Parts: sequence; structure tokens; C-alpha cells
Amino acid sequence: MADKLILQIHVTMDMKDCSFLKGPAGEVVMIPFGGTAEGEIFNGVVRPGGVDCQRVNLAGVRHMSARYLLEGEDSAGEKCHIFIENNGWFETQSMPFKTVPTFITDSKTLAPYLHTNKFRGEGHPDTKGVLIKFFEVENA
Repeated sequence: MADKLILQIHVTMDMKDCSFLKGPAGEVVMIPFGGTAEGEIFNGVVRPGGVDCQRVNLAGVRHMSARYLLEGEDSAGEKCHIFIENNGWFETQSMPFKTVPTFITDSKTLAPYLHTNKFRGEGHPDTKGVLIKFFEVENA
């Protein structure tokens, strides 16, 4: 059985707002972003303060860690928030890149689902930034 798409984040960013550091141990870029979220479990927006921190070590391995808060409505139509921490490691900017997300929510409907199941993410190029897709990992 295939993994099930549950949520997509349309990430928008402006590279002029990024922070960069290059030093003898590697490079860091911090990318603030916004966007919208849509899917069968939630619809809403990325709250201000979302940031993708990418670190490249001397071997060229890139670690990305995005942290952000969504605000909107869950599948039951209730107002709620979802905090997402999305981590990934890759050697090139190959697309789609793979991630491992974790979720925290105040939604009574979504908490039992998001706090106990396994999920994976993918990042795809989008016209204004990146499209992040989250899938529930089906048991084999």
C-alpha cells in the first residue's frame, strides 16, 4: 500500500531576507518563509517566524531543519495550530529532497493522529518557492 498524502505546504520566501555565514567549518543559511497549508487534515497559513536553517559541512552534506507554526482549521472545522519541525540530510540539492517531520498540535481531532503515527516529507520545486508534501507512512 502506498503512503498517504495528508498535507501540503506552499512555502514562499524572499532570498533578500536570508542570513548567510561562511566559515572554515562550513556554511549556514537561514531562510525565513511564509506560505499556505492545505490537505485533508488541515487548511491554513504559516504564521510569521517560520525559518529553514540549512547547514553544509566540509564534506558537502547539507542538513536542513525547518521550524514553523501553522494556524487554521482542522478536518473537524475547529480552529487550531500545528507546530512542525522538519529535518533532512542530503549531499546535493536533488529534488525531491526527503525529510522527517514531527508535529505538535492543540487540535483535539488531530493530536491522537499526528502525535502517534509515522510520517515522511518531500520537498518539490514550486513557482514561488518550495512545495512540501507530508505523507503518512503505511505499514508494510
